Amino acid sequence: MARSQLLLRILQVLILANLAAAYTKLSEESLRAIPGPGDDFDIKTGKLLSPILIPRVPGTPGSIAVQNHFLNFFKSKLPKWNVELQNSTSRTPVSGNKEIPFVNLIFTRDPPWTTPGFSSRLTLVAHYDSKLTPAGFIGATDSAAPCAMIMHAARSIDAALTAKWDKMQADGMDVEFEDQQGIQVIFLDGEEAFKVWTSQDSLYGAKSLAAEMETTAFAAQSTFHNAISTISLFVLLDLLGADDPVVPSYFKTTHWAYKKMANLEERLRSLSLFESASKGASRRGTASFLPDSDKKSNRWLGGAIEDDHLPFMERGVEILHIIPSPFPRVWHTREDDGAHLHIPSVADWSKLITGFAAEWMELEGFLNANHTPSNHDRERKYARGPHANEKSEL
Repeated sequence: MARSQLLLRILQVLILANLAAAYTKLSEESLRAIPGPGDDFDIKTGKLLSPILIPRVPGTPGSIAVQNHFLNFFKSKLPKWNVELQNSTSRTPVSGNKEIPFVNLIFTRDPPWTTPGFSSRLTLVAHYDSKLTPAGFIGATDSAAPCAMIMHAARSIDAALTAKWDKMQADGMDVEFEDQQGIQVIFLDGEEAFKVWTSQDSLYGAKSLAAEMETTAFAAQSTFHNAISTISLFVLLDLLGADDPVVPSYFKTTHWAYKKMANLEERLRSLSLFESASKGASRRGTASFLPDSDKKSNRWLGGAIEDDHLPFMERGVEILHIIPSPFPRVWHTREDDGAHLHIPSVADWSKLITGFAAEWMELEGFLNANHTPSNHDRERKYARGPHANEKSEL
């Protein structure tokens, strides 16, 4: 291991240890304040989800439309977030000599007193592209719904972030040493293979972004020496939105974070704040999305599923992979569309990801700042559909 990689690894271990100690559970009151997505997740008219439920193969009008959906959402609803596009091109097995464009979208919010290189970031990630085949493929679980979940989470904690950081400054806290934790959303392009999944025909956007972040250096006196080292935890959502999912714990080094999310799920269910089956009512006999909290085995399957985390993991980034095993029944079929989403589960994942981000960012006592009348607080009016192995690709 190169000296720079070793130093990065040591720094990340120290940061994770500090974050694990600082991670603050939300109170029952705060859990109840986490908003659901409401009719914004309607598959036909929902303002967050429905614009993503179209074919969005890289370089096509559908892809550009979804990019604009993300950009318009953050610019209009979350103007305090920094917006960045990272572009690359590549030939694919089906494009001949034509270069296909790939566009990654990065949205970041750091404490207002920080400068580049001094703030670590919880990073929420999903890919937004869809497969070229079968014709008309939507990819509702893969990964339109995960993108909408992340949008909902960012919106739901934004006012709480402002309230927390404003209070810290108003109270005269020594903010330079008190809180240097920001949050980042990454929507990746080109995850899917164009022909057959190989190390070359896959992960186009992730490979480009990870390489660029590694070479984006900060000033010598910065806490972090490059952009990729600012990622405190890379939370990758994929194939979410089917009924009765089972998400294992894939990585030993982030099992502690998995357990935090699993505990949060348990608390939300105990307060009847989830809409999916109550414990004991699902086909598996338990409704838990995250059943591995008490995992004793040494069998960690983090390298078994090839996904967008790989280029980042290869550079020392810690990964929390939220992907079910087995995969949804509709995986890579034309049935992976809005009508086959299990909307109660989609809504529950949205609350869970929101709560996890809120606990990570230590927003206890500030979530009520989010409660203003809006679409996502109203009575749910979902367009409900019916209730979903192997994987070498996504």
